[in-house]
Amino acid sequence: MTVVETIRFKLRPDVDDAAFQDVNRTMEKAYMEPRPGFVSRSTARSADGEYLVTVQWRSPEEAEATIAAFFAAPETQEFLAAVDLETVQPGRYELIEA
Repeated sequence: MTVVETIRFKLRPDVDDAAFQDVNRTMEKAYMEPRPGFVSRSTARSADGEYLVTVQWRSPEEAEATIAAFFAAPETQEFLAAVDLETVQPGRYELIEA
C-alpha cells in the first residue's frame, strides 16, 4: 500500500524564503531520497507563505521509520531550524489508484 504524507507549515519569521528553498532541496537529496521506501516528494507554497509538502512511501512502516529518525538526523537540522514548528500540521493518507 502506497502512503501519502502531507506536512503543512510556515517558516520562522527570520527565515528568507529563497534560502529555505535551497535548504529544502538539500535536505530532500541528503535525507529523504536515500530512505528505504521513498517514492517521491514535492513542495508547494501558497500565496500567504504556507508550505505544503507531500511525500509518497511504499509502506506505512517505511514512512514511520523515516519520521522516527527525522528530528535527530544531522541532515534535517537546518530544515527544522527554518520551520515554525508550532504551525506544522501533518496528515497521512492511503493512495487510491484507479
